Amino acid sequence: MKYKLIVIVFLLLMGNKTLLAQSTHRSPNIIIVFIDDMGFGDVGFNNPAINYTPNLDFLASKGVHLTNFYVSQAVCTASRSSLLTGCYANRIGMGGAIDHKSVIGLNPEETTIAEMLKTKGYATAAFGKWHLGFQPGFLPTKQGFDQFYGIPYSGDMWPKHPENPNYYPPLPLYENEKIIDTVEEQSWFTSTFTQKATNYITNHKDQPFFLYLAHPLPHVPLFVSEKFKGSTGKGLYADVIHEIDASIGSILQSIRANGIEENTLLIVTSDNGPWLSYGNHSGVTAGLREGKGTSWEGGVRTPFVAYWKSVLPEGKKLNDPIMSIDILPTLANLTGASLPTKKIDGISIWERFNGSKKSVTERPLFFYYNKNDLEAMRWKQWKLYFPHSYRTMEGQAPGADGQPGKYRMVKMEGIELYDLSKDPFEKKNVIASNKKLLKKMVVMAAAIRAEIGDNLQNITGTENRPSGKLN
Repeated sequence: MKYKLIVIVFLLLMGNKTLLAQSTHRSPNIIIVFIDDMGFGDVGFNNPAINYTPNLDFLASKGVHLTNFYVSQAVCTASRSSLLTGCYANRIGMGGAIDHKSVIGLNPEETTIAEMLKTKGYATAAFGKWHLGFQPGFLPTKQGFDQFYGIPYSGDMWPKHPENPNYYPPLPLYENEKIIDTVEEQSWFTSTFTQKATNYITNHKDQPFFLYLAHPLPHVPLFVSEKFKGSTGKGLYADVIHEIDASIGSILQSIRANGIEENTLLIVTSDNGPWLSYGNHSGVTAGLREGKGTSWEGGVRTPFVAYWKSVLPEGKKLNDPIMSIDILPTLANLTGASLPTKKIDGISIWERFNGSKKSVTERPLFFYYNKNDLEAMRWKQWKLYFPHSYRTMEGQAPGADGQPGKYRMVKMEGIELYDLSKDPFEKKNVIASNKKLLKKMVVMAAAIRAEIGDNLQNITGTENRPSGKLN
């Protein structure tokens, strides 16, 4: 006891809050809030036009705010698989978005954040949207989560789908591995999943826990509770974001009320950019190019904030390119958990968060979409695009009130390069004046293609691993 007191006094004198917090507390609680289809510009800390996200803006002012946070693919299943495994989705066979007819899911042989943290004694729970396989062998309770309450895939995959009303069966509601009901309307989603989360925090305040709250909204169809209907005066989409922001406030209030605010890391981010074809029922990118379903910045760059009182620096803005694949190894570093035995793609960014490392810009990031096409990569401030087809709403009539507009397909014939430090909106292709840089980046791209596969020249990959499949 005397030795521990000496250590604490020494740390206080040295002013090292991070080490102090880790020396005097049990393993930190981890909360990840993963929001569906929230655009980069849907939060006030990225867009001054937004005045209805006070809780998220508070976290950004008191925590670490990433301006260049990416997902590996701008689509539901792929994005979620990368977050939970630390792998590019293509490495583990989880590209795109699966539905009720899919026979695949996240392979149980992969190690999720939940499974990794359970080895350190963590309690684990998932509430909200799963979308990594709905067959019994792929459900959250088979992937390291002690509890699950939510829906197996997106909220629009139900009989009321605006374009395919006869394609989808009733949307099931699960509790653990059992279907307990079918969803007739969704105005209760945000409040109920939040209540589940805050109850879980209260019930597990005396042991380390990992809570994964995956809000199904603002993915269409849009719904909001009576309490928040008309709350912003700016339309239904803004009301939905306002209610989600209030959910973040409830989470913060809960960890405070339970006396664990200084021992809880809270991360909030989104699975991809806004679904632009839905017009006034979609979010905004604050000027970033394109949206969900593309590898342009508006599709793969999402809001991100991390908050841990007395441990993370206050109001720190990081411009480093960081990806969702980095969350698992960061949590391993933070908790002392062992990394998965199979190869992962992310790196720990904990030292960058707490200010003891200058930069993590040297490694390249790769963006896959549309099955097995490598569409783009980022290295330092540079974003390189390879020939591919992508969808756009430019020049098209936008959708409205829950009905989507029609995308126009664009075929990119050549290679394009953008300097995001000077041109974050990707307006000026500078490939002609950067031939040496292009050669370096093409070599990096060839290496990842050879490793995890690509459609180019029928490369199959040596390290890509299959998704789980029904027998």
